[in-house]
Amino acid sequence: MNRSLQFLLPLLAGSIFYISGGPLTGRLQPRASVTGEKIMPATDTISDQRIPEMAMEQLKNFPEKTQFSIAVLQNGTVSFVGLIKDQERIRAVNNSTAIFEIGSITKVFTATVLADLVTRKKLQLEDKINPYYPFLFNQNIQPDLKSLANHTSGLPRLPSNFAAARTAPLNPYKNYGSLQLEDYLKNELSLQQPAGEKFEYSNLGAGLLGYTLGLSQKTSFPELLKKLVLNKYHLQHTYTSARQTGSQLVKGLNEKGNEVPNWDFDVLFGGGGLLSCAQDLAMFATAQFHASNKELALTRMPTFTVSDRMQMGLGWHIIHTNDGRQLYWHNGGTGGYTSSMAIDIAAQAGIIILSNISAFHPQKERVDQLCFALARLIGKKKAAVAP
Repeated sequence: MNRSLQFLLPLLAGSIFYISGGPLTGRLQPRASVTGEKIMPATDTISDQRIPEMAMEQLKNFPEKTQFSIAVLQNGTVSFVGLIKDQERIRAVNNSTAIFEIGSITKVFTATVLADLVTRKKLQLEDKINPYYPFLFNQNIQPDLKSLANHTSGLPRLPSNFAAARTAPLNPYKNYGSLQLEDYLKNELSLQQPAGEKFEYSNLGAGLLGYTLGLSQKTSFPELLKKLVLNKYHLQHTYTSARQTGSQLVKGLNEKGNEVPNWDFDVLFGGGGLLSCAQDLAMFATAQFHASNKELALTRMPTFTVSDRMQMGLGWHIIHTNDGRQLYWHNGGTGGYTSSMAIDIAAQAGIIILSNISAFHPQKERVDQLCFALARLIGKKKAAVAP
């Protein structure tokens, strides 16, 4: 899931590195069209060759069969870069519709479901969640929906009875279901600090949010997510289970480059259960640029100030850069995958990176570093052509 945010501050202070890469070993993939409403047209070429060169320079640090699937949103178009490390060389591959686990980027989608229900007056952000359960929470702790979405609930990163991680380390969320969660809420629920006072990243909080939203609408959260978000934005290659993906799935790799099982989520799905592709996430990013999508705008409204460099929306981390831009960012990591996504609403630009790099790889943060470096690059380019 989401890694430490500590590395963000030096990046935002201007030390995002520029990587000069060598010539491409292979041709860039052809750009397939991205379907769906209000999506930027896809381009046939990527105009700035520094983008694939920077990606190649990072990819060489990872095991054989590692892939990058990158979407670049800029100047009204979407471009795709696909790369794979193969026999110690890096070659181009057409993987814009290949499926990767997106880990904690799922949290943005979970928050979008909440925002949809709020904008349609089905729920309010300040609603307490205990009324959706037929028992009183331990210590009468009363989390509300907003605090679960912006990580200020005071809940720990994971529940204290999360024994499944010890018994099934290759698929840690699979065996944590409603019985375990409800037992935790009744008997073990506790706070790390008072609610609303401090940002403390919580996979439990996001998972509990999704599960509660499903209860509130008398359905499962994955079904609610499909109905309210995936179907609305025509995300036809975004899935709630690896078993739905077929041959589109890119196999996840551990830190040594061996294939690992996909993660299966049960009750904590809202914290990291989605699989998707660069094309679908480009569509979702592009939808953020349209003011008519009221629920997306609500997820980007600041709800808590973490520091002078970062605020929280609903799901999104709002990053304030040294050059005066505002990026909406999230990343994700699972046993076999790492992802990073940053969008600039004012410039209508964005970067999406999907990979089959393990969240446990010691150099996994290179994916986030690349995301911010590319976001900085296209942000500078936008500023250079502005009148």
